[in-house]
Amino acid sequence: MKKKLITLLLFVIASQLSSQENNEPKPVFPEIIKQFPTARDFTISPMQDELYFTAQGYSGELSTIIKVVKKGDSWSSPEIAPFSGRFKDMEAMFSPDGLKLFFVSNRPIKKSTTATKDFDIWFIHRSNTSSEWSAPKNIGSPINTKGDEFYPSQSINGNLYFTGTASTSKGKDDIFVSKWENNQYLSPVSLSESINSEGYEYNSYIAPDESFLIFGGYKRKDGLGSGDLYISYQNKDGIWSKAKNLSKRVNSDKMDYCPFYLEKTHTLYFTSKRNTINDNNRTSESIKQLLEVMNSYQNGLSRIYSVSLKL
Repeated sequence: MKKKLITLLLFVIASQLSSQENNEPKPVFPEIIKQFPTARDFTISPMQDELYFTAQGYSGELSTIIKVVKKGDSWSSPEIAPFSGRFKDMEAMFSPDGLKLFFVSNRPIKKSTTATKDFDIWFIHRSNTSSEWSAPKNIGSPINTKGDEFYPSQSINGNLYFTGTASTSKGKDDIFVSKWENNQYLSPVSLSESINSEGYEYNSYIAPDESFLIFGGYKRKDGLGSGDLYISYQNKDGIWSKAKNLSKRVNSDKMDYCPFYLEKTHTLYFTSKRNTINDNNRTSESIKQLLEVMNSYQNGLSRIYSVSLKL
């Protein structure tokens, strides 16, 4: 009997360890992502057959949106998205129905000039998931201003959440919402102090039904690293709960940011600069071994990860 209990206990411990390992953040499309110096953000269509991410230079001097599509059971080779490649573009994000793709760019509004401007929110749209995308359109005021706007994320009812540096910000950067009413966007409003602070809040992802918001917070008192991902829930009265750190299961002691959540699979995608290179693996006996360590996925450069997380 005692032997059976010990065997059962060992089985339970092994199962728990296996479960914890399976729930650790995993590299996303490493064979594709590792082709680029850094990757900044990620979005995938509701049909899970089309994805976009931002490839950047080591210092962010280049910023281009990359497109990959699913063909049968395999994914295509990465290509520069048709609307990207000339200016600094980043932060593509699908609408819940997959018929709009928002993104951020410093491109000029008028085609008559090539002079870049501040970062604005743009979008492309299509009539159905099999039709061609439109030409890029600037979302305009009251969302875009003379300041920078970043990381657009739309709910089912059309409300748009984004990062802004407007004068109405509670701190450095704030998360704003512009409500969609009568076929137009209303003036953006900075979210409550349950989310925004005197510091930096950024990269917010809104749940399609607006039940929760995942966002980045920089060097907060309960933070684990330079920037962590937080979550806030909205009740039926429209009140946001005090944001909570998504814990060590998601966040590292490095920069963690750019969240995207796929409801169908309960998967959180995010960007991280986590690094597993340390004193224990710094010794290299050959150039090949040295390069394998330097070019490992978790080498301190921006990479895309995913973790199973039911919210």
